[in-house]
Amino acid sequence: MSTQQPANLSPRGPVLVPGGAGYIGAHFVRVLERLKVPVVVLDNLSTGHRESVKATFEQVDLGDRAALAGVFQRHKPVAVVHFAAKCYVGESVTEPAKYYRENVIHTWNLLEEMRAHACRDIVFSSTAATYGEPRTVPIPSDHPQNPINPYGRTKLHMEHMMQDYGHAYGMRTAALRYFNAAGCMPEEGLGEDHEPETHIIPLVLGVALGRRKSIAIFGGDWPTRDGTCVRDYIHVEDLADAHVRALTKLQGGTSAIACNLGTGNGYTVKELVELARKVTGHAIPVEVVARRAGDPAQLVADGAKAKELLGWTPKRSGLEQILKDAWSFMQKHPRGYAGD
Repeated sequence: MSTQQPANLSPRGPVLVPGGAGYIGAHFVRVLERLKVPVVVLDNLSTGHRESVKATFEQVDLGDRAALAGVFQRHKPVAVVHFAAKCYVGESVTEPAKYYRENVIHTWNLLEEMRAHACRDIVFSSTAATYGEPRTVPIPSDHPQNPINPYGRTKLHMEHMMQDYGHAYGMRTAALRYFNAAGCMPEEGLGEDHEPETHIIPLVLGVALGRRKSIAIFGGDWPTRDGTCVRDYIHVEDLADAHVRALTKLQGGTSAIACNLGTGNGYTVKELVELARKVTGHAIPVEVVARRAGDPAQLVADGAKAKELLGWTPKRSGLEQILKDAWSFMQKHPRGYAGD
């Protein structure tokens, strides 16, 4: 267990966590609980798992303004850490209406209830997808934001909406742009369990578990050191720690934060598979297939601003450690939370 100790976080009331039964949200909630911070999880369980939540829980959809108002009235949260959003790039292209409704409009509902109940601090789960095709790698936090799909565009709209609420209504906002969230906290019984699963690490480890015969690599002719895409993997516990630090800054009076969360180290897909073979002892056959439309060759973060603004550096994000943690959870929960 390697949780960093951030600056003291001692809010005057509970922290509300929309999406707190999801993958990253549940890990953040568990870190708050370790720090003895009161927390209320709000989730509609469309993709989250009730089994991952020990904290006070409200099954509410952000589209239900009356139910959302009731949560604020009952619990009187002093801050919000917002993870609730749709996040599949391909689905956002075929169903943009769902993404504009559930990401943008539902976030407006949340901000309006915050304003109505004098809750001014919000930390937002944003994404590197707001940058679009990178002009430079590693990608700095001040890189132009020009998203290339509805998922990235809705996340950027959410960032802009929060900035405008900050300027007009005095809200204090933090937008944390993730690169590739990965790993888990197996000692807490928490892991990654999506349906459908699209993340590369659980897909690769799923081969070792016997869920599929091989892993598809999308393109072997990219302009990288071995022809496969390069990505920056960040441990979900390190992500959680960054959110705690951002919330601490807002509660201390900082008005606005926007920065990347990544390690600055990129791994190719082939390198990831080779490390997974080492961790699992399984051959993990691969099949190189055609490139996937919209995939950049490299996505690697410049995390200097997070270090400067939050005093944050990732501690558990070596790729081998990430794989070991994910493999530990998947071995104990081969059917995900459904097997608990």
